[in-house]
Amino acid sequence: MPDPPAPPEAVAPLVRGIEVLRTLTDAGGTLSPGDLQRATGLARSTVDRVVATLSAMGYLRLDRRDAVLTPRVMELGNAYLAAIGLPRLLGPRVHALADDLDESVSLAVPDGDGVRFIQHATRRRALSVTFGVGDLLPAERTAIGPLTAVDWTAGDWERWRARRAADPRDEGFPAVSAREPSDLDFERRVDLARANGWSLDDQLVEPGLIAVAVPIPSTHAIASVVSHTSRHSEDSARETLLPRLRAAVAGMADDLRGAGPAAESAPVGLAAWTSVSKHELGRDFIESLARGLTVLTAFGEGRAELPLNAVASATGLARATARRALITLEHLGYIESSERLYRPTARVLALGFPALSRATLAQIAHPHLTALSGRVRDSASLAILVGDDVQYTARAATSRIMNVEITIGTRFPAYATAMGRVLLAHRADRAEWLDRAELRPLTPHTLTDRARLAEALDRVLVEDHAVVDEELELGLRSIAVPVRDREGTVVAAVNVAMHSGRGQVGAVLPELRSAAAEIEADLHVAGRFGSVAPG
Repeated sequence: MPDPPAPPEAVAPLVRGIEVLRTLTDAGGTLSPGDLQRATGLARSTVDRVVATLSAMGYLRLDRRDAVLTPRVMELGNAYLAAIGLPRLLGPRVHALADDLDESVSLAVPDGDGVRFIQHATRRRALSVTFGVGDLLPAERTAIGPLTAVDWTAGDWERWRARRAADPRDEGFPAVSAREPSDLDFERRVDLARANGWSLDDQLVEPGLIAVAVPIPSTHAIASVVSHTSRHSEDSARETLLPRLRAAVAGMADDLRGAGPAAESAPVGLAAWTSVSKHELGRDFIESLARGLTVLTAFGEGRAELPLNAVASATGLARATARRALITLEHLGYIESSERLYRPTARVLALGFPALSRATLAQIAHPHLTALSGRVRDSASLAILVGDDVQYTARAATSRIMNVEITIGTRFPAYATAMGRVLLAHRADRAEWLDRAELRPLTPHTLTDRARLAEALDRVLVEDHAVVDEELELGLRSIAVPVRDREGTVVAAVNVAMHSGRGQVGAVLPELRSAAAEIEADLHVAGRFGSVAPG
């Protein structure tokens, strides 16, 4: 079936901007403007203005010739996830079931004739399930899909058949591998799901994967367990996985019934660009695109559905401006409405989440380390604590003749490094560690006296940074600051390393703190509804 024409009130720049975001997302988050032009069919001048606008909003950055999505764009999908509340309420059950079964467990909701993931707890194996939050799969190739289709109308089935005819190899679903057309007997599987109240998929998503799914009462969400055929067959999935999944879903239903109304959180609000003049932002800034995207951030916890006036109030936009944006977003499927109340749909997750929801802390940090290294003209790194060592997980080096050469994965004794001292200072068992640590002199300057090291770690807590001069290696000075997650827990450290005869701490420290703050800001957005792996 052809798409309905855009309503007269639709905001054309918003339509074009979303097309660019969707195209970038489907491409994995990175494309050159030329490739964006070819993929979207938009004029190059239009692509350049959209890219400039999204860059000014912090939703993408320019990396040489490429446009690259940034974690900041995930605030759009976060607004949807906060509005529906399911990840917050059911996330603990999802992770507990994954731990119990030692299998991957997901929550998904319908999106058109596909299913979109909203929560995922995975197992780290050589053969692991790599679907992430925001990924869209064709309904007919999943265990979840038949359960979403039990209430389809004749029009829904007609749209599904038209899509299957137009895209028989599922090339429009980047999250799955394209495959040769086959008779999936989807309608029979839907009838079975309607009769049984559960559904099973044996290697339809991908060869070797098997899944079982159960709907969560009083919601549109469906829980599924995904395993490998080396671990489960259809029979064992029914006999072993299904009963425990059903028990977990019953617990989820109890949690939802017992949950009180969500406390209303403050909306993301009007973006900072609205207080800046058009002259300062430049003539390439498309205000109507930025305003339209900002409307999506009006929703959140305690704001699952809003009338027009509340949307305008939350974003600071004029009522007429908010109304046109809502009409446009509803036409595109990112908003739905009934009885003059608007709510976001799962399709909002298509704006960046599939490309970014699996980003590691190292990937998040890398562009900020590169910018920091360029500003201070010395190497910058990010490290985590592994046992008694620091391990480098991200790094940006300079092109000086004399440079600090350290590769990703390198480990050093934490007590003799600035990043290590930052991490040790915030270690919960710091006193016990000090009692048992083996403190060997690595240079004549290495601090090995336990009492003095304890004082140094106490000073880190007060000053929120560490400086180590020639304790790891003669001639090497390092300055480090912590990186904190949304809960304020120190999860990593960032440093600048230089020759001890060059550079002053006072000149480098402000730049270092600024880079750490930028990493934290991205980490807090990316980690709001999921865990971010170190690297």
